[in-house]
Amino acid sequence: MKKYCIGIDFGTDSVRSLIVDVESGEEVSGAVYNYPRWKQGLYCEASKNQFRQHPQDYLEGLEFTIKEALKNAPDDVAKKVVGVSVDTTGSTPVAVDDTGTPLSLTAGFEENPNAMFILWKDHTAVKEADEINELVKKWKIDFTKYEGGIYSSEWFWAKLLHIIRKDARVYQAAYSWVEHCDWIPALLTGNTDPKTLKRSRCAAGHKAMWHEAFGGLPSEEFLTQLDPMLAGLKDRLFKETFTCDVSAGTLSEEWAKKLGLSTNVVIGVGAFDAHLGAVGAQIEPYHLSKVMGTSTCDMLIAPLEEVGDKLVSGICGQVDGSIVPGMLGLEAGQSAFGDIYAWFRRLIEWPMQNILAESDLIDEETKKKLIDETSGKIIAKLSQEAEKIPIAESGIVALDWMNGRRTPDANQALKGAIIGLNLGSDAPRIFRALVEATAFGSKAINDRFISEGIRIDGVIALGGVAKKSKLVMQIVADVLDMPIKVAHSEQACALGTAMAAAVAAGVYENLGEAQAKMGGGFEMEYHPIPENVEKYKTLYKYYKKLGDFVEKELT
Repeated sequence: MKKYCIGIDFGTDSVRSLIVDVESGEEVSGAVYNYPRWKQGLYCEASKNQFRQHPQDYLEGLEFTIKEALKNAPDDVAKKVVGVSVDTTGSTPVAVDDTGTPLSLTAGFEENPNAMFILWKDHTAVKEADEINELVKKWKIDFTKYEGGIYSSEWFWAKLLHIIRKDARVYQAAYSWVEHCDWIPALLTGNTDPKTLKRSRCAAGHKAMWHEAFGGLPSEEFLTQLDPMLAGLKDRLFKETFTCDVSAGTLSEEWAKKLGLSTNVVIGVGAFDAHLGAVGAQIEPYHLSKVMGTSTCDMLIAPLEEVGDKLVSGICGQVDGSIVPGMLGLEAGQSAFGDIYAWFRRLIEWPMQNILAESDLIDEETKKKLIDETSGKIIAKLSQEAEKIPIAESGIVALDWMNGRRTPDANQALKGAIIGLNLGSDAPRIFRALVEATAFGSKAINDRFISEGIRIDGVIALGGVAKKSKLVMQIVADVLDMPIKVAHSEQACALGTAMAAAVAAGVYENLGEAQAKMGGGFEMEYHPIPENVEKYKTLYKYYKKLGDFVEKELT
């Protein structure tokens, strides 16, 4: 009898569910749900780097996409689903009550952004991250040493500390805190108790300073020294963590009835989207897997016995089993990648959204169609024109720190920059410089791994940018001076999550077996162009000089 698994991928803008045949890897059907509250910009203030998401967006999307995917699948598929797993963005934590319910789903907190999920790219906790880094340098144990040695405002402790300081009502009502990737499996199994639900190894290890060497989370003494408001919280969090191949339980009666699935369906422990995206793109040891979307996450796995006690500074952590159980998982990334291109598109759109939209010369329907058509073509047209511009011809150099710097050496207070402008600097030339900046940011990550003794044998790309932009991918290949293979699957994260579900459900013994059976392979490969490689070596030096100046003189 055929068996199927469902991979659920909660991204920044939407959630998608993908039904996969566990024997062939065929992607049988899927569905996508765009978060309506997020799309309206609710609960966010970009100027303050505040990005919050309401759990109701997640709940509606979870139910809709699974039902829709099952509806679009052959009639008997629902009866043959054996496993469901979830990936989410992260670190994306939320304050919960003693039942594990996010506070924004409780009376009095429905419209309070501080009671909602704090999205990965929320940087309101820069001050708190600085305090953690300052204290840890003086402490007897370096709780950040497995997280690259620098704690980020994107991560668990900085975010929750910022919220409880800012909002007394949330502080008083919050029993515990839960990552998005832990809450969804808990919800599906019916065990949302913050003290007993199974917590993700990758979330805890990369973002919450959890490590077996510390006996779990940082000590009570450290946390209360950081802020007395944290007293006692550790006891309401967790000690154990679990890898993505472990079962979190089976589907509860409530959710089985909602979704039309069996209560025998195994729910896997959750993980982050980038980690399971790397799995879906068939990551292998010493191959850097680049999830290229709004931001990038660069994942690398290595045998534990080969890496030994080596610590890599300035990355987003190294955790036993965080990506592939049995391997050391190392994570890096850029806080903005596709988001930078989207920012430039919005800049160009301003006259359309603010002048054309108010024009009386054309009717409302035509106006909307014109704006939508133009907006949809901006990036493609910019790419087409930018491709014609010779390397370094414009003299423009940019920094990719529009949303701070994640890696190497996290510093979310940093800002982007563009230099070398003159009266001939047009939109395609500036756009090309922004693309080159994101490629240079990628090279800085590769350079850090290599300088710290972790070799890179190949590069695998997945995500929206990797699939859609030949210009970006060729420039990245030229700058890295390495071939880049692009994963075939349109939904590599959801596919990797389905692979994890297949292992959790006992179909396969390990992720390696699941990858071999369910992997979609690669659709194309970009090769560096030798003459471009040499030109970019020179331009990269200017990028680093600009970065040094901005970091030292302007922050």
